[in-house]
Amino acid sequence: MARIELKLAHSYARTVRSDADYALLPLDITFEDGGAYALLGPSGCGKTTMLNIISGLVTASHGTVHFDGEDRTHAPPQERNIAQVFQFPVIYDTMTVGENLAFPLRNREVPAAQIQERVGRIAEMLDLSAQLDQRAANLAADAKQKISLGRGLVRPDVSAVLFDEPLTVIDPHLKWELRRKLKQIHHELGMTLIYVTHDQVEAMTFADQVLVMARGRVVQQGTPADLFERPRHTFVGHFIGSPGMNLLPVEARDDGMLWLGGQRIGRPESLALPPGPLTLGIRPEYLRLTHDSEAGAVPATVVQVRHVGTSQLLGARIGERQVKLHLPADAEPPAEGDVVHLALIGPHTRYYRNEELVA
Repeated sequence: MARIELKLAHSYARTVRSDADYALLPLDITFEDGGAYALLGPSGCGKTTMLNIISGLVTASHGTVHFDGEDRTHAPPQERNIAQVFQFPVIYDTMTVGENLAFPLRNREVPAAQIQERVGRIAEMLDLSAQLDQRAANLAADAKQKISLGRGLVRPDVSAVLFDEPLTVIDPHLKWELRRKLKQIHHELGMTLIYVTHDQVEAMTFADQVLVMARGRVVQQGTPADLFERPRHTFVGHFIGSPGMNLLPVEARDDGMLWLGGQRIGRPESLALPPGPLTLGIRPEYLRLTHDSEAGAVPATVVQVRHVGTSQLLGARIGERQVKLHLPADAEPPAEGDVVHLALIGPHTRYYRNEELVA
């Protein structure tokens, strides 16, 4: 395993005229030896570019890549000792499952006894033991992708294993199972794993550290709990969660009081906010119904009520803005068109200026 340090930027354009020409804006990131990381963000945000720079498939146009303190910026992929698992299965159909798993080790002339032990261990972890003698050509797409995963994990000496949305072709139930297995494999083998995905559930269940990316930059790195409870950027608040954080424009007055439109909604406890326009952020899990007599209660018109299994999701409109909140599954919900009152300020409410969290 290796400690990987990226201090770089990258543009596919020959001439850089603005930030829009960068696939990756300047960044300084360290992946610690033995960590489990996820690169999370929408399509086109730079996740795969970063992964390919780590593996050597792409050379950064600016900056450096270091493995354990050694400059590997211009080293070819074969010299970086990286295993990479791609979105679609990359296997040899003419080989058996066992031969596919053993191939990376045989290429490095690992002794046969070690190959057998390692292949057996990885096959057991991925529930492939019963298929080791089957020809890979006869297997379904999800089984083939499990072989790809196994080939990425079979070498114990790799600097890191890189996953580029590897569960795209996997059945939804099996996705959950494989995420759990990858987490288990990480704990058992202590490998450095970097996982690219646009699926927040995959990222939050797999990784110890999640890097949320947008428009070519990392907007926040942290644990899944950090990203949910204390998003440092409005994009993170909106992108993480189902549904994401409610964001409302408010104004802080000199006395610390907050106003939404023409209504005074209260003052946050133990937090001094700078006067001027702010964005108030509160997750649907923490937004609550209250009585109109409560100070700062904001009237809202119910526009939708949906049952979502363990709870009910209520949509309500405050002026031109719509917000969402969760109600208990057994609660008596208001009807569409009813006016309810909401408490926006509480211990889980966050405040943003210019999209950045106010400390």
